[in-house]
Amino acid sequence: MRWKRTIQLLDVHCEGEIGKVAIGGVPKIPGTTIAEQLHWMNTDPKGQELRRFLVLEPRGAPIGSVNLLLPAKHPDADAGFIILQPDQAHASSGSNSICITTALLESGIVEMKEPETVVTLDTAAGLVKATATCRDGRCEKVRLTMVPSFVHELDVAIETQWGRISIDLCYGGIFYALVDVGQVGLTIEKENAALLVQAGMILKELINRTIPVVHPEIPAISGVAYVMFRDLDPDGAIRTCTTMWPGRVDRSPCGTGNSANLATLHARGKARVGDVFKSRSIIGSEFEVGLSAVTEVAGRPAIIPTITGRGFTFGLSQVSLDPFDPMAEGFALTDVWGPSAGDIGAGGK
Repeated sequence: MRWKRTIQLLDVHCEGEIGKVAIGGVPKIPGTTIAEQLHWMNTDPKGQELRRFLVLEPRGAPIGSVNLLLPAKHPDADAGFIILQPDQAHASSGSNSICITTALLESGIVEMKEPETVVTLDTAAGLVKATATCRDGRCEKVRLTMVPSFVHELDVAIETQWGRISIDLCYGGIFYALVDVGQVGLTIEKENAALLVQAGMILKELINRTIPVVHPEIPAISGVAYVMFRDLDPDGAIRTCTTMWPGRVDRSPCGTGNSANLATLHARGKARVGDVFKSRSIIGSEFEVGLSAVTEVAGRPAIIPTITGRGFTFGLSQVSLDPFDPMAEGFALTDVWGPSAGDIGAGGK
């Protein structure tokens, strides 16, 4: 077979959220830093073509991400990566960092040392330290020391179809709008997934249209990436549901979202250094969320969160492109991808 492009993928999920890792055949991505490479992926037609090739149909699927494994740019890092999703390439992700760490260790790309291996990941948002608990050749769990997280603005009032609601705008590696789910008349349950997605997409469009946000030190990171709904379970666990464009929910509790939410708890005096919280996803999977330190970002208060969860490998696959394939740019239909599918770049054809 004479293929134009071939990329090998290691299939991994973290607490139910798929984060495939491109471990072979990844082309050279221009840029002297991961942040510059992220910018290229999101602005250059060749970068967008690569993303669509991996995440859109007929080779991709609506659920999950594909992570480009890249050589580290920072001298202290073991590997770099960029997260590819249908809307764009993203800077940071807790669940995908756990998938990447699991893939590196269980594939042998990074030597596994028992009982613990430390892997430093280079991301567009900064360095993420992954401490993996290892036994019998398996990565049992991963504790991430995330990038500094901070509050952009608390209790922002916006007018919506549900009336006036209050949101917190926060950064946890990417920007989030955090919304108490009762304000849209829903609960975080599996049977409400479609309704939560619809509400999240409406709110995201409204927020990004009216409230611009840009990281004060990393201009490549801007705009609210996700709306995360939150609630408290009877046992005190934080129940989360991150809604993702063009129309799905995160299956994991969401590492960057919980990092952003932890910044709100600290800002409100509800979390101190050393505190550990349990976060539970819409399917019931769990992360441990810890506050390890306080710091500053561009003069504003910030925290250093930790996220602990599990990754599992479940397959090895190869994605190839026939040079005569008329669907090289991919496509997305509203029957599966949601009403915004027609907006996915050239993939909306």
